[in-house]
Parts: sequence; C-alpha cells; structure tokens
Amino acid sequence: MAGFSDYLEDKVLDHVFGGTSYTAPGTLYVALYTVAPTDTGGGTEVSGGAYVRKTATFNVSGTSPTTATNAAAVEYPTATADYGTVVAVGIMDALTSGNLLAYANLDTSKVVSSGDVFRFDAGDLDITLA
Repeated sequence: MAGFSDYLEDKVLDHVFGGTSYTAPGTLYVALYTVAPTDTGGGTEVSGGAYVRKTATFNVSGTSPTTATNAAAVEYPTATADYGTVVAVGIMDALTSGNLLAYANLDTSKVVSSGDVFRFDAGDLDITLA
C-alpha cells in the first residue's frame, strides 16, 4: 500500500506517544477508487452498479518489514453497470462513510464494465511499514 492516511497516523502516534488509547476497528472494508485518495482522504470511490465495500481480514507476519496481507480473496458483486477505471484501493473502518486507514494505487488499473467481477486474490493486498 502507498501509505497510511493522516487519520490513522494521528491515531497511532496519539496511542503510542500521547497515551490516548486507539481501538482498532472490528471489521475492515476494502474500497475501490476511480480517482485515488491521498493521505487526507478524498478520491472518488466507485458507486452504483451493485458496488459495495467488501470486508477483509489480514494476517500480520514477518519482521523488518512486518506485512499485513489479506487472508482470503476479496470479491465484489457482479457489476450491474460500468464502474469506470479502478485505479486505487483503500482500507476503510466502516461499510459506508467512515475513515480511510490506508490506500494505494493499483499496479495496473482495471476497467470494470457491466457483467464484470472485480477480485483481489488472497495475498494480493499487502500493507507494509518500512
């Protein structure tokens, strides 16, 4: 992933150095974007055509760097309308609205047309802090 959002960076720093507890979200959601978000959020998330954020679980392993990787496939419903060109992905803390936690541009953008199914295989989403 390209990075943590400013929101998550603030929460981690406050938790570790400021003594303000941060409770990680119980469920993580993967969002698709046609315009990439930045550290401050934004971007243009896919909407319509049966699109909905999908839940994901992550396994954390390794040292220097430690990496969180999606444990299972993340598959979206069959598109009932064109999504446009998906260029980025974000990890969110809510099914709708909520906060962007981490984000990245895709290695290869993907045009999603009506009838297509967008999918990340297990192990395709890696979040690494270096």
